[in-house]
Amino acid sequence: MRILDRSVYVGPSLYAHFPVIKLELDLGLLEQWPTGKLGAAYVDALVAALPGLQEHGCSYREPGGFIRRMKEGDGTWLGHVLEHVAIELQNVAGEDVTFGKTRSIDGRPGVYTVVYEYIQREEGIEAGELALKLLCSLMPAELRPEGSVEDDWSWPDARDEFIRYAQRRALGPSTMSLVRAAEAREIPWFRLNDQSLVQFGHGKYQQRIQATVTGKTPHIAVELASDKEETNKILGSLGLPVPKQELVQSESSAIRAARRIGYPVVTKPYNGNHGRGVSIGLRTEEEVIEGFKKAKDISRSVIVETYLEGDDHRLLVVNGELVAATRRTPGHVVGDGQRNIRELIEIVNQDPRRGVGHEKVLTRIVLDAQAEMMLARAGMTGDSVPPEGQAVYLRSTANLSTGGTATDVTDVIHPDNRDMAVRAIKAIGLDVGGVDFLSTNIAESYKKIGGGICEVNAAPGFRMHVAPSEGKPRDVATPVIDMLFPQGASARVPIAAITGTNGKTTTARMLAHITKMAGFTPGLTTTDGVYIDGQRTVEGDMTGPVSARMVLSDPSIDIAVLETARGGLLRAGMGVPWVNVGGVLNVQSDHLGMKGIDSLEQLAEIKRIVIEVARDCAVLNADDPNVLKMSGYTDAKTICYVTTNPSHALVREHIRAGGRACALEAGVNGHMITLYDKGSHIPLMWTHLIPATLEGRAMHNVQNAMFAAAMAFAMGIKLEAIRQGLRTFDSTFYQAPGRMNVFHEHPFKVIFDYGHNAHAVSVMADLAQRLEVSGRRLVVVAGPGDRRNEDIEAIADAVANRFDHYICRRDDSLRGRAPDEVPNMIAARLRALGVPDTQITIIPDEQEAIDAGLQMGRQGDLLLIFADALVRSWKQVIYFRPEGSPAPRPAVTPNPVTEVAAPPEETFTLSEGMIRDERGIRLSREAED
Repeated sequence: MRILDRSVYVGPSLYAHFPVIKLELDLGLLEQWPTGKLGAAYVDALVAALPGLQEHGCSYREPGGFIRRMKEGDGTWLGHVLEHVAIELQNVAGEDVTFGKTRSIDGRPGVYTVVYEYIQREEGIEAGELALKLLCSLMPAELRPEGSVEDDWSWPDARDEFIRYAQRRALGPSTMSLVRAAEAREIPWFRLNDQSLVQFGHGKYQQRIQATVTGKTPHIAVELASDKEETNKILGSLGLPVPKQELVQSESSAIRAARRIGYPVVTKPYNGNHGRGVSIGLRTEEEVIEGFKKAKDISRSVIVETYLEGDDHRLLVVNGELVAATRRTPGHVVGDGQRNIRELIEIVNQDPRRGVGHEKVLTRIVLDAQAEMMLARAGMTGDSVPPEGQAVYLRSTANLSTGGTATDVTDVIHPDNRDMAVRAIKAIGLDVGGVDFLSTNIAESYKKIGGGICEVNAAPGFRMHVAPSEGKPRDVATPVIDMLFPQGASARVPIAAITGTNGKTTTARMLAHITKMAGFTPGLTTTDGVYIDGQRTVEGDMTGPVSARMVLSDPSIDIAVLETARGGLLRAGMGVPWVNVGGVLNVQSDHLGMKGIDSLEQLAEIKRIVIEVARDCAVLNADDPNVLKMSGYTDAKTICYVTTNPSHALVREHIRAGGRACALEAGVNGHMITLYDKGSHIPLMWTHLIPATLEGRAMHNVQNAMFAAAMAFAMGIKLEAIRQGLRTFDSTFYQAPGRMNVFHEHPFKVIFDYGHNAHAVSVMADLAQRLEVSGRRLVVVAGPGDRRNEDIEAIADAVANRFDHYICRRDDSLRGRAPDEVPNMIAARLRALGVPDTQITIIPDEQEAIDAGLQMGRQGDLLLIFADALVRSWKQVIYFRPEGSPAPRPAVTPNPVTEVAAPPEETFTLSEGMIRDERGIRLSREAED
């Protein structure tokens, strides 16, 4: 039994709309050993190791259901068991996960897809590995896979190490409580490092926290709170109750300070936290020296201060209001007259609320050096048997992280004590702060019974308030979130996600351009990079979840347009849990036979994810049957159909029912893009006025413009801004590289495109037929080497008998093919379709093939080039000099096909560090997926 492959999905995927891990598990010989055959002893041993499995309902939907599945009949297969064990291990570590499913893989006996939910990536991965090892360790020796378990492996040790491993990577209880409060208000969040730095909100609305320090916490206030001496002085100057205090650097000065202050005293580090290095109730010089040494291990300077009698209280103040008060009791045991201290500690640690670190509400008590020192002061050891009812303290401070307990006293705190805490936090300048206050009775005023502030804390822990040992839990995180995001304030930016086989990059660019014209600062992800407000900040294929997060984390954007490709969805899912508007342009044959996707229906299921997570509007191509079916899988408030067929029966009924649609309608002046919504008929724009459509002849860009318009409308962008965006978006190389770029400065016209599948090639071949050409039509054609033979042949089908000459080439990357295999396949298919040999030239190298096409061009010809290395190939086109012709002009002139001038130079910007030649070329390389 072994894990063959692993995929970690960070967002919506084929398997769930939340983060999951998928394992490809090979049971090997254990396929013949389901749990029923392994026997009840195996199941009982597993349940003994993980008692929480008894709560798993499985398909029976009730506690005990999973145990029943394992025991009845033949039982269940070990892949299913591993799923439940991986989930339960995360539960043991403190994560609330429940989802999982296991399925066999057709045609591969004994191989299963195991999917389970996770919260932390590394913890989730480790849970799968540990689950596998646990299952193997319980096997009879003759069935146990060789090398699966070490000889000295111990389950209890492995379990505790896993818990510690998980907690080292988990958000702390304070940070997690803030995350949960944000989620309750649907405020998005990102973890920015492996500690507790978290971003709440998107783009320009974002706020950050580090534990419970917020982005609004003044730095000087944090510095003051860390300076215990200065804090003491400031509070004392305001008449607040504070102990006498001196800062010392040596044992002798500590003793002198204790004498001046008066015994008993407290010693503590100058800048310590979590109660580390604090000694209280010191009554002799020897104890002061020991306390000094202990504090000196934490800090170079040590504070000696008055020991105040009373219980330790933590008073939490957020945004000028006291939101919780807790009495803290140091870790201790209570004698019963029979058991010794060690035995009493074991009994206390059996409390199910106690765990390792922050795993549970309480932390286990440990008999360590500090506990032994406390016992020594009381004249005891770990073997002492305290009388019945005697409390024996094992810690000098009441921190929960060292085994202390917390009791909520928020409802009984005296108003004077409440006001005192608020004044103290305001005096230091914290937005979120904790006051450590000693009082014999928090329900009585400090003015009457005394007491004092021993510390003010920046980044106060929330654990004691959120989950006290006794008393009412307090929601202390929501006030912090309300402070950062007052009710009604924005936290999210509108998000549009676009997918499809062809056209998604152009549509995404169009939509981002429209939003910019509308006054937004867009963040855009595409196959050639990440763009912030039109500037490319990252180069490469950026259509997956990493780039989505990159855009949404940028502090300048206020709208996001995410091109979402098949590859990213298959590899890691979407980068956001949901989007406002999702659009699917088409589902065409491309990448089939790769990564388990063998049919258009399967490809549609992948692309449908974008529609499944759209909340406001799902924009669907009604002319594509595979896309049209997606309407049954969305919960979006509105469905908008896009059609170029004005007599589409379903769309007509949808419009008459008050639905939304974007249709192409014929008129006296050409074709009009028209919007319908709630009975309104909104003529938007003539297609010939959109430069990217080549006077309406480029029907694929007409459709792309319709999608961009429909999605912009769904995002609430005004109609005039949509029109302005479409009017000023063209298909020049520097605005849409590799997307139907037209060059007309040679005696012949060149159309340059990245089409790399049959549908995309067919669309461009159709355009070549619609354009008026006085000479010949020539084409340089290729196909990616990693496509199926039938896909490459389909590319040949798309151009066959539509051009006067064909130059067949290959890409630079062979992708598993022989150097001339692809061009020979295309040429053979063209011959089979009736193209004469005299019209076919095979030139495998891309540069040589393009050069041959350019050399072949004559006055009035049209040369269609399908390119792969976009920047290099475009430079070949523009710098080509036909024999006997003058050098190309240094400026781009209006396109005679459209008779529409390119937008002014200043409307386009280049990212810093990018190269631009005299023709305005953006030197970028289009990535494939």
